[in-house]
Amino acid sequence: LPYVSGSLEVYEQCTTWNNLAEHCELMVFWGCNPLNTSQISWQVADHGAWPGVQMLKKAGTKVLSIDPILTETCKELNGEWLAPRPHTDVAMMLGIAHTLYTEGLHDQKFLDRYTTGFDRFLPYLLGDSDGVAKDAQWASQICGLPAQTLRDLARRFASHRTMLALGYSTQRQHHGEQIHWMLITLAAMLGQIGLPGGGYGLSYHYSSGGAPTSTTPILGAIGDASGQSSEGAAWLAQSGAISIPVSRLVETLLNPGKTMQFNGTEIELPLIKLAYWAGGNPFSHQQDRNEMLRAWRNLDTFIVHDFQWTATARYADIVLPATTSYERNDIEQVGDYALSHIVPMKKIVEPLFEARNDFDIFADIAAKLGKGYEYTEGLSEMDRIRGLYEGAKIESRAKGMEMPVFDVFWESNKPLAFPVATAQEDFVRHADYRADPLLNALGTPSGKFEIYSRTIERYEYDDCPPHPTWMEPMERLGRPNARYPLHVAANHPQMRLHSQLCGTVNRQSYAIAGREPCWMHPDDASARGLSDGDVVRVFNDRGQILAGLKITDEIRPGVVRINEGGWFDPVNAREIGSLCRYGDVNALMTGVASSRLAQANCGHTGMVEIERYTEPLPEVRVFSQPV
Repeated sequence: LPYVSGSLEVYEQCTTWNNLAEHCELMVFWGCNPLNTSQISWQVADHGAWPGVQMLKKAGTKVLSIDPILTETCKELNGEWLAPRPHTDVAMMLGIAHTLYTEGLHDQKFLDRYTTGFDRFLPYLLGDSDGVAKDAQWASQICGLPAQTLRDLARRFASHRTMLALGYSTQRQHHGEQIHWMLITLAAMLGQIGLPGGGYGLSYHYSSGGAPTSTTPILGAIGDASGQSSEGAAWLAQSGAISIPVSRLVETLLNPGKTMQFNGTEIELPLIKLAYWAGGNPFSHQQDRNEMLRAWRNLDTFIVHDFQWTATARYADIVLPATTSYERNDIEQVGDYALSHIVPMKKIVEPLFEARNDFDIFADIAAKLGKGYEYTEGLSEMDRIRGLYEGAKIESRAKGMEMPVFDVFWESNKPLAFPVATAQEDFVRHADYRADPLLNALGTPSGKFEIYSRTIERYEYDDCPPHPTWMEPMERLGRPNARYPLHVAANHPQMRLHSQLCGTVNRQSYAIAGREPCWMHPDDASARGLSDGDVVRVFNDRGQILAGLKITDEIRPGVVRINEGGWFDPVNAREIGSLCRYGDVNALMTGVASSRLAQANCGHTGMVEIERYTEPLPEVRVFSQPV
């Protein structure tokens, strides 16, 4: 998206729910389910989607959900549900765009003033460049929806103030970059970007996306002794380390010395013999579990911090017990976009057993390496927390607000609230750009939305052309001569955060026969002689898992849903291809990259077959002590 809109758009604030309730006439949730996924947050989640959705409901806004699954958001808003085949969103959008253009429903003045490259994209859309017109009939054969439905969508989008809300998950597929690019192109053709209630939004599904931003000062990052913080790629560059996309970890371990194209650069993959993992669960969030096991055999040592015996911890050589948030002090903000409060996160119990704070573990390791002071800078945990607060206090004073002294804040044990700026209540994404595209130019080379990117053109990637393009994914429902007939949707679970809480009693509220649920349409179940509650084997060439069957008409025929985050529990942990007893869906999903541009994961790309499991059921063991 930096190539298209000039920023990491999926992390930017979007038009507020308040504004949508007043001005939006048609709200389109495209692969976007805020009532499920807004619990995901880098900071303290504030679940701001619920009041936002209620605003739309009270306003009577028309709602359309485009998703293979009937979502909680669509049901709450009594919305219209369209269920295309997974991975066909770009083709569907192209079919809509073709109707917009050929029926004169597009906004050419907006395209001329605020975008660049539409003239390079248009021959592809009309079929002049490749002989294939991307019309509604063409798109219908790919996405599985009637051509007339696509034509009607184009007319409805153009005749209403329309907000196109897209979820993160749509990118997590083979050639997934094309989806966000094409959605922005579609929104540009409608000409409503920057208008109240219209345009597009890429963060309504996440944390407090759509909530107005408060006047809260920002808590900084831990920096070096000079007070200058360096994070992420900047810190890695300064240290001389190599930055590799986390989704390419398996590829790196398997192919040391080979090169990888990434985002216009070339990386030589290093030889890695020791891996150190803190704050993650790669044996949940990486795809193609058996290929991952092959890669892990190339490590000499694997060290893990955790407070539970996750699947990752079970594959570690050294496990260092780390504290939970209940056992350590910290400071945090509420809502990634709302930033409504600063919270004193005081520990409520002393660390249990041998658990230690991550900071203390790393400090002692640094000390043994003779770098103790360089790591801690002579500061304790509470010194760091106080320093972050004092930095925010300086920013607050510059805004004309006075925060209490740190000791008063800390001892109060209450969140410190900040008011919402009046202008933020009615915030409209890209309104400033629309008002003055020269003064408020976007961060692209042209300063405009780039429907055609000359930068990407220079990369010469055959898997990521320089304009939005329908590219056949390696696997999808409806592809001719498919080896497996069912497409797996690896959705975010409603009752946990990715793999977090899977190892708790919370699991009892959703598990079927003690295993991860597998949703299936009644027609698909009947064709296989399956019944609700059966334990089934879900399999393909990459792996096999057990799951508990839930038969429901809230899913498209040909699609099954198994939530991501289930813990990997192989019958034989040393055997490649061993049956997973609990239901880790990522044992089935492909580990290939989305493209050479992003090198992102394809966590939604996987075709499977399903059958009743008739052998004696193996006991699920991943939630008990390993020895």
